Amino acid sequence: MDTTFVKGLTLIELLANSDEPRGVTSLARELDLTKSNVHRLLTTLVATGYVRRNDANASYELSSKVWEIGLKVGSRFNLAKIARPHMTQLAELTGESVHLSVLDMAEVVYMDKIESLQPIRSYTSVGGRAPAWCVATGKAMLAQLPPETLRLRLTQPLTAFTDQTMTDADVLAAEFAAIRKQGYAVNRGEWRDGVFGIASAISDATGRVVGAIGISGPGTRFKPREIKSWGLMVVEAAQAVSRLVGGTGRGD
Repeated sequence: MDTTFVKGLTLIELLANSDEPRGVTSLARELDLTKSNVHRLLTTLVATGYVRRNDANASYELSSKVWEIGLKVGSRFNLAKIARPHMTQLAELTGESVHLSVLDMAEVVYMDKIESLQPIRSYTSVGGRAPAWCVATGKAMLAQLPPETLRLRLTQPLTAFTDQTMTDADVLAAEFAAIRKQGYAVNRGEWRDGVFGIASAISDATGRVVGAIGISGPGTRFKPREIKSWGLMVVEAAQAVSRLVGGTGRGD
């Protein structure tokens, strides 16, 4: 048996079960390995794209590459397949485009999308990315992260893409608190001028956020009354998907 390979797999599993990025010292202690051994393993995993290093505090966490592999072989846990019926229902109820996103550091990756049938709609593509602090699905997921993890992901200074983009840490903290309280996030033209969105996070059996479901479209159609009613619909859809992947579906 290749012991180095086994150590590498054990390290990947440990990082997968960690809620926050980990340092070499704590990893070495938990694995009962020397720090130099762990550092060599991490260097290899970073070079092969399975782990990413945060230079700000020399911590490590898994990259989206592990998730991408899991999507190919994890038919028993296919989030897009599970969420699709609820996305379809949401599209029918609102008439807007519906997205399913996952979080990759400070960006969202669009896993699935149902296009609105309306002539004027938002334009995104499956596999595309967007800054998480600017879009509804991203804000919904960021709001559920532990403060330290959130701080590491949203490294200042943040880029402003429109006049509505929130970049101040205190403003974002207040925004995330409001999102946790009401259960859904709203993007009011923060990524692209005039494009609004509403989204809610999806959680698994451990309470960990695994994605977000949301709608988007021209801001002219997102009036206060619609935002409130559609927000409740989005929360209901996210909670339904959460229950299907083992979560409580309570939006805790």
